[in-house]
Amino acid sequence: MPTEVLSHFLKNSDRKLRLGFQVALQCAPFLKGLKVSCVISLDEELYSGLAELFTGMDVIYHMLSRSDGKCLVLFYRPIEMKAYLADKQVRALLSEYGYSGMCAEEMLLRLSERIRDFSGREMGFPHEIGVFLGYPPEDVKGFIENEGKRYLMIGYWKVYSDLGRARMIFQEYDHAKDCAVNEFLTGKSIREIALHSAL
Repeated sequence: MPTEVLSHFLKNSDRKLRLGFQVALQCAPFLKGLKVSCVISLDEELYSGLAELFTGMDVIYHMLSRSDGKCLVLFYRPIEMKAYLADKQVRALLSEYGYSGMCAEEMLLRLSERIRDFSGREMGFPHEIGVFLGYPPEDVKGFIENEGKRYLMIGYWKVYSDLGRARMIFQEYDHAKDCAVNEFLTGKSIREIALHSAL
């Protein structure tokens, strides 16, 4: 997508248009059902517009943190997130970071607390955020063990195992992004983009 088009929408004075475009662009794999969740950084002034954008959809959005006029927002579908967090491999990795014996909502609250704590100490993000975003647990573990170095490939996340699977997923995500943005540009709402997956 040309830089001029991105700039036009991401810097547009129409808040509703700007928010819709940002969500279509940055949440496309989630909207199209390819990801269990997504996280984006929004101008705090846009946050209140999410209620209208997601009206009638089975999508929860949760502010993880806020600072300097920006907020970090996690989007997920509750049933899918609950099932995903019940996965044995996911639970095992998260238990290493103090998420044992918690329901999905409690895990998300703990994640918010850890993000705020890390942010307050200027430490970036807690590594387990990758698990909540649906990154393969073995790649999250590889990232932690290798301190973000020695990866096989970088794309939507740093890949440490199963390069072929990651390449396929990245292509699907790119396709979802193209579809979602094109649908938005033709006037479709976020609800229509999410419900009418062209994948």
